Amino acid sequence: MNFNLTQIPERTAQPRVAGLTMVMDKGLSIREVHDFMDVCGPHTDIVKLGFGTSFVTPKLREKIEVYHSYHIPIYFGGTLFEAFLIRNQFDDYIAMCKDYGITYVEVSDGSVSIPHAEKCGYIEKLTKHATVLSEVGSKDAAHIIPPYKWIELMRAELEAGSSYVIAEAREAGNVGIYRGSGEVREGLVQEILTQIPEEKIIWEAPQKAQQLYFLELIGCNVNLGNIAPNEVIPLEAMRIGLRGDTFDLYLNKK
Repeated sequence: MNFNLTQIPERTAQPRVAGLTMVMDKGLSIREVHDFMDVCGPHTDIVKLGFGTSFVTPKLREKIEVYHSYHIPIYFGGTLFEAFLIRNQFDDYIAMCKDYGITYVEVSDGSVSIPHAEKCGYIEKLTKHATVLSEVGSKDAAHIIPPYKWIELMRAELEAGSSYVIAEAREAGNVGIYRGSGEVREGLVQEILTQIPEEKIIWEAPQKAQQLYFLELIGCNVNLGNIAPNEVIPLEAMRIGLRGDTFDLYLNKK
């Protein structure tokens, strides 16, 4: 840090296994990646090339190599996995990830319907090739999953080999663990936490109010995802009580 302040909570050190900040890159240029990493590298743990953007991103291989030069794991959005899967190109997906040096993969079923046992089978197969993150929850706002089912799905996917389960929210933060307004489904979240270890969940939280909710609920080392590149520094400040929203969280006022 740049100067001394007391009563700052202790953040986990990189490479982190908890307290992760997962960033969504929806189309940064190679120059922007260098600039982003120069400022935010110490506070970024994983980068997702959002949904299917990697298919149309120019100089994709060079871009991935830049991220890797900063020791940042990259993975393709779960929508791309689903796009391969629905076209019966699962083996092509594995080969493509290997070709690009991708060692993290996301398994999701937010846009296509996959029997859950089959989804867990894909997780098991992919753990032989990469670190697996699996996403639970639908991108369809009308599809409401009861809490017991979230727990059942998350537990099964962790048992199948996922290193983390991602709680779906989309890039806007208005489905899955959130209502259409962006409000947290608090009862759902708290019930999930009675059964699933907090350090194994990455909560998609693109909105500041959502990030604040999880920081207050779990603490500064909660795993948060779908963070915009320009929100990484503000989030890190909020994590440690240096933003108005969390200013009083860690202060000993005695």
